[in-house]
Amino acid sequence: MNTVHRRNIWIVAAGVLSALAYPQAGAGAEDGRFEKLSVYLERNIQDHDAEIRFEATGGDDGLAALKVSAPGARTVIELKTPDSKLGIRSLTLESPEPDDDRIVRADFPAGAYRFEGITTKGESLRGEAQLSHVFPKPAAFEYPRPDQKDVPATALTLRWSVPEGVASCVIVIEQAGSPYEIRALLPGSVKSFTVPEGFLRAGKAYKLAIGTVAKDGNRSFIEAGFSTARAR
Repeated sequence: MNTVHRRNIWIVAAGVLSALAYPQAGAGAEDGRFEKLSVYLERNIQDHDAEIRFEATGGDDGLAALKVSAPGARTVIELKTPDSKLGIRSLTLESPEPDDDRIVRADFPAGAYRFEGITTKGESLRGEAQLSHVFPKPAAFEYPRPDQKDVPATALTLRWSVPEGVASCVIVIEQAGSPYEIRALLPGSVKSFTVPEGFLRAGKAYKLAIGTVAKDGNRSFIEAGFSTARAR
């Protein structure tokens, strides 16, 4: 799912960010808990691949060690920063992407995942995050249609439909051969997005990905290409 993972530049419309996609295990680190914990599955409908992603954020102090245990107390992550005085405050970890999500689900069973951390000052942090094996239903493209050509490079408004119960949507637009991308996290009730002026270029190929995000964080992506009209 390369479209979903490139992060060279973010251009996100103000006011559309939502915390719905990141289930939290604790409200803050002052009581020995992480600021943010999440574990969720992500799949690409076209590529038929899937992965698991872990996210952990401590407090003001960096983490010197982090351990994550799956249901049944099996250790699935164990990291240390023995020679760093600052440690690592925030981590995002992801698995390989096999083309059969049953492989991911077999290795990472549904249930409570226990996070245990030690900060560089010796404080212990603990928390849990729930993993579900249920994927949300995908969105459907309305405009532009997959592989549509001569799409206007100015005043372009993307449109899509989503099933009921979606918590939020992720929109990703990439230009082929360019390091630039747009990535926006929108409430699930939003079904359109106007591309900021100046991002699209005439006569260029683009890839559009739309991900539906469930309340438990799991997400399903669809993606398609489109081309802008040549300058006249």
